[in-house]
Amino acid sequence: MSSSSTIHPTAEVSPNASLGAGTRVWHYAQIRERVRIGSSCSLGKGVYIDFDVVIGDSCKLQNGVFVYHGSTLEDGVFLGPGVMLLNDKSPRAINLDGSVKNDSDWEVSPVHVRYGASIGGGAIISPGVTVGRWASVGSGSVVTRSVPDYGLAYGNPARLAGYVCPCGQRLHVAHDSKHVLETNCPRCSWTVPEDLRGIGDSQKAGAGSAGAGSAGAGNAEFPGNRLLRWGPLPKTPSLPAPSSSTTAGR
Repeated sequence: MSSSSTIHPTAEVSPNASLGAGTRVWHYAQIRERVRIGSSCSLGKGVYIDFDVVIGDSCKLQNGVFVYHGSTLEDGVFLGPGVMLLNDKSPRAINLDGSVKNDSDWEVSPVHVRYGASIGGGAIISPGVTVGRWASVGSGSVVTRSVPDYGLAYGNPARLAGYVCPCGQRLHVAHDSKHVLETNCPRCSWTVPEDLRGIGDSQKAGAGSAGAGSAGAGNAEFPGNRLLRWGPLPKTPSLPAPSSSTTAGR
């Protein structure tokens, strides 16, 4: 454990955990055994990091984040308040014979959050999901499928609603196409990679499965996981207009 890391007196950090230089652990956080945390990270109040979790450099975990074992966070990941990274697709407290389950009675489904990705407050990342590089997940989302690099996903269940620049700005669709992205970010002028610009067309054509189209570059990196499909979120149904019989006499 680095001598330059800061641990609040109320935090519980296993002596078998490793913290990098400049990492700060705040009130009532718990870091379990064999956790590896890089340098310049911040773990807010009440954060729980389960055993064997790996966290890269320069990550920020806000208050009340729960990260369960099997999870890996690459460098520069942001987890908003109350985010949960889960690891059990079929949770049960007991076996068929009524005995209490132990670690050998179930299979861990790892979660992987890649470089620079951001996950908004209260979001839940389901077991086995990968969140791609620089992807952004909206607050309160329930993510059941992997999110491609630069993907913008939100909702319950989350849907792929667009793409974002590394600066966080949503990338616009070109005026001459419904699904091809513009060449540059409107905020920072970042040049959108050519294989990302046409990603909407390939997914709209049904290329949401692994190995299809330029989606890339993302799909080949998520073997065994289903990718979120491009498409609008379902609209909230509008309430019917009141009939004359219900409004008469009011």
